[in-house]
Amino acid sequence: MRTVVVKVGTSSITNDEGAIAPEAIAKLCAEIADVRTSGVSVVLVTSGAIAAGLPELGLGGAQRPRDASTLQAVSTVGQLMLMERYRSELAGHGVIAGQVLLVPYDFIVRAQYLHARQTLVRLLELGVVPIINENDAIADDEIRWGDNDRIAALVANLVGADRLVLLTDTDGLQTSDPRVDQRASLIEEIQQIDQQHEQMAGGAGSARGSGGMTSKLAAAKIAAWSGIETVIANASRPQVVADATAGTAGVGTVVRARPHRLSARKSWIAFAVVAQGTVTVDVGARNALEAGKSLLAAGVSAVTGTFDAGAPVALIDTNGEPFAKGLARLDSVEISRSAGRRSTELSDGSAAVIIHADDLVTVPG
Repeated sequence: MRTVVVKVGTSSITNDEGAIAPEAIAKLCAEIADVRTSGVSVVLVTSGAIAAGLPELGLGGAQRPRDASTLQAVSTVGQLMLMERYRSELAGHGVIAGQVLLVPYDFIVRAQYLHARQTLVRLLELGVVPIINENDAIADDEIRWGDNDRIAALVANLVGADRLVLLTDTDGLQTSDPRVDQRASLIEEIQQIDQQHEQMAGGAGSARGSGGMTSKLAAAKIAAWSGIETVIANASRPQVVADATAGTAGVGTVVRARPHRLSARKSWIAFAVVAQGTVTVDVGARNALEAGKSLLAAGVSAVTGTFDAGAPVALIDTNGEPFAKGLARLDSVEISRSAGRRSTELSDGSAAVIIHADDLVTVPG
């Protein structure tokens, strides 16, 4: 069975006052139910908990608080309202919804990552539509994604989705900002995201959203390396979920998947975990790593940061260009001691392999 991950942003399901727009959620749920009848499983990633809770507490508009603790408290009120609306609308189509709240630790810690995948896969097997949001109420302000676009891309990889659909309040990536340039036109297809596309994306989105086109392109890049095609489209477009799922021409901006899909483990290393340090390697080592070899102590030029064995680290070349990430077999102190030394020069018991090829993935920075 095919699986599609659909992400909808705050601005697409709330009105100008920040309150939930029932008609927008009704439309989305009807389209999700329609797609499911064609034999496609759907995972929904939704924003909007904080925005939905503000009016309920009389904190909408100019009264919106700025401190994190109040916003986190507001999210607990809004999350209930949001889920009840989704549950009610989907139930009207005979579809059961299940709430899943995630935090970065669920992706960073390997055991949590596997457990999250097991739960989501089982929900889909049971015919449930998992509805996912970041757990704003308990998220650590320093360790959080901050927008649901990246979560949606990671979830798409997690469940082995065929397509990622990012619904927003624009038609897709435009050649320039349509709010200020009437000549802006839709880019319907991207084979590979480059710096020019990222410049076109501009800054953040609306006042009610936390993402914007930049975060959507970042999510699409993650999905592409995971072998998943992404569609960025307007949530208000009629039958947008069905058209995006079917690959209808002109539905929005389609970002093609890369031809070689990373394994689930390497996608986890590349995109889900945060590097705790940096290892600089010489030219020869970079060439060997990009050819699928392991990183040996002889190829290490320098180590930055303090980390334990097993920690994720970023790899950069001597020009400072990041090109890979991996799980270190030694801690930062041991790597520093063995840096630049050949196997024959290492003391007894010292490991020559710093990062094994199975624990390393090369991707553009």
